[in-house]
Amino acid sequence: MVIRLAEQSWRGESIRLNKTWISLDEISPNLPLAVVASEDNLFMEHSGFDFESIEKARDFNAKKKGKKMRGASTISQQTAKNVFLWPQRSWVRKGLEVYFTVLIEFVWGKKRIMEVYLNVIETGKGIYGVEAASQRFFGKPVSKISRSEAALLAAVLPNPLKWDPSSPTAYIRERQQWILWNMNNIDRLRY
Repeated sequence: MVIRLAEQSWRGESIRLNKTWISLDEISPNLPLAVVASEDNLFMEHSGFDFESIEKARDFNAKKKGKKMRGASTISQQTAKNVFLWPQRSWVRKGLEVYFTVLIEFVWGKKRIMEVYLNVIETGKGIYGVEAASQRFFGKPVSKISRSEAALLAAVLPNPLKWDPSSPTAYIRERQQWILWNMNNIDRLRY
């Protein structure tokens, strides 16, 4: 958030920061389920790292040198990065991310990791956390978000500065439908 604020200031833009912390108990269960279905199917089973996904990403990236890289970060890793580190890719940052991921998995546990993740993720330009996003894009509290809206919000998370859930592209609609399908496969989260 601090980095984004500095970027806004540096570009001469008005400072935008819209964020409201909300307890996981006040967030519709559709939203944690949607982000797990979208980003980290094994969130409840792994200890912070999905080694199979890491290996697949490594193999994919080795074949696609110079092309867009595929990531394999879990929700735990993304939370560690968003709370304690900076967004640019580097080996130093990745090493620190591993350290903080192990730490939060051990100290916080899955329920707290999910709560922090949903409250710190960037969801649009100057918008952080799912409560601010739900109010901005759907005009209601996140406690009232539907399965379809949760899937739509999860669909834009890979690039919230490019995509907007209030005017989804055909690609985002496809991702939303896939996430809804995958939410049915996961059923519900048990912390």
